[in-house]
Amino acid sequence: MKSLIENRFSLLALVLVALLALYGVASATRPGAEAGAAQGLRRVPVASVTVVCPDPGDTDAAVVTPPGGQDAGTATLVTGDTTVETLRTPGTLWHEKIPAKSAPLVVSARASMAAGLEASQTRRETSGKHRGLAGVRCTEPTADTWLVGPGPAAADVTLYLANPDLAQATVEITVYAGEGPVVADSGDVIVMGPGESRAIDLKEIAPSPLVMAVGIRTAAGRVTAAARAITHGGKGVDWLPVSAPPATRVVVPAIPGGGGDRQLLVASMAETDTLVEIRAITSDGTYALKGKEVLEVPAESVATMDLSSAIADRPSALVLTSETPILAGVMVTGTGKKPDVAFTAGAAPIDLGSVVADNHTGGDKGARLVLSAPETAGRVSVRVLPRKGEAPEPFEVDIPAARTKQVSLPKVDGPFGVLVLPVQGSGPVYGGRVMDERVKKGLALTIQPLAAARVWALVPPTTESVDVVFGDD
Repeated sequence: MKSLIENRFSLLALVLVALLALYGVASATRPGAEAGAAQGLRRVPVASVTVVCPDPGDTDAAVVTPPGGQDAGTATLVTGDTTVETLRTPGTLWHEKIPAKSAPLVVSARASMAAGLEASQTRRETSGKHRGLAGVRCTEPTADTWLVGPGPAAADVTLYLANPDLAQATVEITVYAGEGPVVADSGDVIVMGPGESRAIDLKEIAPSPLVMAVGIRTAAGRVTAAARAITHGGKGVDWLPVSAPPATRVVVPAIPGGGGDRQLLVASMAETDTLVEIRAITSDGTYALKGKEVLEVPAESVATMDLSSAIADRPSALVLTSETPILAGVMVTGTGKKPDVAFTAGAAPIDLGSVVADNHTGGDKGARLVLSAPETAGRVSVRVLPRKGEAPEPFEVDIPAARTKQVSLPKVDGPFGVLVLPVQGSGPVYGGRVMDERVKKGLALTIQPLAAARVWALVPPTTESVDVVFGDD
């Protein structure tokens, strides 16, 4: 018996020595770059992504993945029960017209086609109630989305929801107006099955607001959310970009110059009134707007301020600060007898880069980046991703500290994507792509704020510990 016990302890000792040796070798041979990454959040390549274009019928859909992926991958484009295309080549733009009355376009990508994948839809109309340019970034499903823009009293606003996941989603819709929170008579909770999509006329939920903020949250599951606003009186149409979550500091980028109206919308969900300080970032510097330094926002409401005379003549961004979290956006109206409308909203800096899938230049069409560096100076590289032909040489853009800079995109034969990457050492950069076209009696335009590219995911660090091997009991 004694011999058996001694043999067991000898065996255990050998196992412990072997495990400790293995742990030591793994620690010694691990690359130094990973050791540094463990100090904070680390970046890992995105392995899969799904995005939804909300209402692609009779629009130009664009899908692109930046070059650089190593493993073979695919991006599958599906509308309803129809597979539109399967893409396998990063760096090449796919751009096609989607038939009218098509279901939402679901783009599912994996491996090399997932990292950085971007999709958008754009509709161009020269007459009728849809007259103008209306573009929107196709978004991934989330549990929380915010939108800011005109209400049903000023526009026909349709909310598009889609559940591309395999699980059921329970959706709660909250609307804040100038008069306060809106309670829907018909209920504001929707249950959506896997693969289900819905188009909701927000007039049925909140018929009276002139301006509003809409929160779409899920108690279970995830959905994509997008809203299109067709302004009353033929003043244009566009999609409301997804807003950054409520925060005490909000940067609203990509406000173009060139004349027309500029209306600031600020929403507060706090139960007390809040004062919002407003500063503009222009090519001349950062400063408070004379006579428009502060906006008071009533509790649980949306307030507006006309900034047309202050910033309409130059490209700019706005920095808003308050003691309570807020949402913000700007409604931009173009020039001409029949102007178009466009929207921008609070956004995050493009620390991981950004991609815009659909751009057009040449003739009466123009596209430009409006970039702002609210703090220290910024520098970005810009790379064109064409549908066909040779791509122009990438170029770099310097944005002075506390300034906004507008950069015209090069003339390219046909549609193209654009990749914007911060250069090492750059300060935080915010921005957006403005696209416009000269049409009869006016200027059609649309704005897409730059969103973080789906190139990397930030994950918490892992900590080496023998507890992983031996447990912590």
